[in-house]
Amino acid sequence: MGETGQEQLGAAINACGWVAHEHAKAYLRNPHTRIVGVTSRTRESAEKLVAELGLDCRIYDDYDALLADDEVDIVSVTTPNFLHASDAIAAAQAGKHICLEKPAGINEEELDELGAAVEKAGVTSVVSFVLRWNQQVINIKNLVQRGALGELFYCETDYWHGMGDVIRADRWIAKKDLAGSAMLTGGCHAVDMARNYMGEVARVSAHSHSNPSLGLEYDPATVCIVEWESGAIGKISSILEIVSPYRFNVKLMGSEGTALGNEVYSRWLAPQQQDYFEIPCIEPSSGDVEHHPFQQEIDHLVECILAGRDCVPNIADGIRTSRVCLAADRSAANRGAPEEPNY
Repeated sequence: MGETGQEQLGAAINACGWVAHEHAKAYLRNPHTRIVGVTSRTRESAEKLVAELGLDCRIYDDYDALLADDEVDIVSVTTPNFLHASDAIAAAQAGKHICLEKPAGINEEELDELGAAVEKAGVTSVVSFVLRWNQQVINIKNLVQRGALGELFYCETDYWHGMGDVIRADRWIAKKDLAGSAMLTGGCHAVDMARNYMGEVARVSAHSHSNPSLGLEYDPATVCIVEWESGAIGKISSILEIVSPYRFNVKLMGSEGTALGNEVYSRWLAPQQQDYFEIPCIEPSSGDVEHHPFQQEIDHLVECILAGRDCVPNIADGIRTSRVCLAADRSAANRGAPEEPNY
């Protein structure tokens, strides 16, 4: 394995689907990384990725062969949800740094095993909650940290992504054992975003809506009422049956102001303010992975590896987000009974 301080780190891709192309493009653009190889469920999909991006790298026969290569320093795990934890565990045990697609895992047992493996290995990791690097999110987070909204008492986040080319009944994402739930599949983005602003969830009460006609093996809509450890309250939803374009809503309310997406009202910033002002910037307004800031995410991972520090959000953080999603699913199964995440 290459040294952390070397000029270029060897990156590899495990599974060559839609999102893998964005990981690969980001590695190609980073001056400190080079792609040394890829593997996938079929050799055809691996060859397609290599050809489309003009890569000069190896195509590994399987994931074990990839992990056995000493030139591989970083592994992007872009497999389906049910393989995330096991593939990340294998990467950690092989001493590889990890970029793990969300969610970190889909049940408590694998989350326990993943957390222990990564902590023992001491590798650097990032979980691909890529919206953390969206410009709207960064701008509002900066205002929150400066006190522009005061003490936050309410947060609302929504992941609304209807059925279509990505979420379909004939894909693995429709299967409960492979995807998890509406909260784990897409809602984890909304949970992570809420945690990004508000900190840890103390308890959650959730309800879900059944719609068997869609062909999903889990309820496609879940709405959660959340209490944070700070005492603040809020709402988080994941709705996969919405009939509309994609929406990712973020609303924050504090003692000094309010942020509704990229619209801000703050008496701390502007005491005579009469209406919301708008921050012109890129918003989290598309479910297309090409719209997402993967370059900033990969750059953050590489910077942290070279500096010898861990990322935000790392795998430990991603595990906590999955545990909130699982608590919401338990609550919904029990008609809204409050549940505490198994931190």
